[in-house]
Amino acid sequence: MILVSSCLAGLEVRYDGHHSLNENVRKLVEENKGVTICPELLGGFLTPREPAEIVGGDGGDVLDGKARVIERSGRDVTEIYIKGAYNTLDKAIEIGVTIVVLKENSPSCGSSMIYNGEFTGKRIWGNGVTSALLKRNGLRVISEKQFAEDSF
Repeated sequence: MILVSSCLAGLEVRYDGHHSLNENVRKLVEENKGVTICPELLGGFLTPREPAEIVGGDGGDVLDGKARVIERSGRDVTEIYIKGAYNTLDKAIEIGVTIVVLKENSPSCGSSMIYNGEFTGKRIWGNGVTSALLKRNGLRVISEKQFAEDSF
């Protein structure tokens, strides 16, 4: 079974109330080969919500207490992101996923790129909080671009 970001399957759960539909991911879910998940909703956020970025590092640094997740207004939402990451890990273990396809650039889901924490649109190498936790626990996490390039 493959776990996928809900927004990639066309669900309108992004911070801005929209989706990031990826037809390959949508098809996977329709064929019952994929299960949708949104770590931010699992943490307790609603849709829409204020944009947030990791300040001071990446998702691994957040898990280690060295960086924070901050909304554009300055509100610290680190604990919500950590809660969502652990709830996602629990779900991944429960359903026995073999691979996880998450939305790149997200402070939760980015698997190789995230925004730099300055709300300027600049990206840096790094994992989101959920991606970092899943990888630490031995799960293979890839972006929607990697998913399109690989054959499953």
